[in-house]
Amino acid sequence: MNGLTWFYREAEPMNPSDKPVVILLHGLPSQSYSWRNVMLALAEQGLRAIAPDWIGFGYSVKPDRRMFAYTPEAYITGLGQLLDALQLEQVSIVAQGFVGSAGVQYALLNRDRVERLALFNTPAWAGAKLPWKMQQFGIPLVGEMLTQDPLLVDRTLEGGGGYVVEDADLDVYRRPFLKSSDAGRALFTLVRQLQVPKVAAEIEAGLTNWEKPLLMGWGDRDPWLPSDQAEAAAKAYPQAEFTKFEEVGHYPQEDWHEKVNEVLIPFLRRQLT
Repeated sequence: MNGLTWFYREAEPMNPSDKPVVILLHGLPSQSYSWRNVMLALAEQGLRAIAPDWIGFGYSVKPDRRMFAYTPEAYITGLGQLLDALQLEQVSIVAQGFVGSAGVQYALLNRDRVERLALFNTPAWAGAKLPWKMQQFGIPLVGEMLTQDPLLVDRTLEGGGGYVVEDADLDVYRRPFLKSSDAGRALFTLVRQLQVPKVAAEIEAGLTNWEKPLLMGWGDRDPWLPSDQAEAAAKAYPQAEFTKFEEVGHYPQEDWHEKVNEVLIPFLRRQLT
């Protein structure tokens, strides 16, 4: 799409249902691998699941900013191009974290194409901010050095909830940073373009008149997007179902995927009234 090569993981069900394909979108500085356990559970329930690596992340292409702007608008457009290329007319979107917010914006701008929407620890109310830990990734010189250190993935994924991620899994998350300096440069550029306060305010405005099923699942150990603020925001969204995950951090699908599956599968399988 537009000369950009996306990597994505896919789980095909043995007994497919008639439900739309589920698009699972990761956050910062993660990748589609974070959804591995959720994807398998969805497939077991007859749901086809696709989890892409955002451009600049994981195993997707990491172009120079002259080829890809790394702005929210660029990610929204890119996601639409990916869905077109995969010939997906109707989808359900599941978004997590910073950058995952572009999937929420896409849904709000393309409501006819999205059957239902699920948010997990995603900036979804005015006032949400990028944490200082991540803001540093975009500071000139400092950020350029930090984002070339593969261990930033360990520190961020584990700092988002206090859980130790298995070494074998961290090896997958680190690999793009070890393979090329492009991963670090893409992360540095992205963080400088994220515009989290603006994006979060737009999402809040859009969700207040969202008329389709909406699930908000939140890890209560998230140090960056507190669950009490998320719960308060959910009360202003007419369609929102809010679930708090106890002892779960910013990356619920990595920290405790069973709790995610417990609420996400019924939400996706439920018949629309």
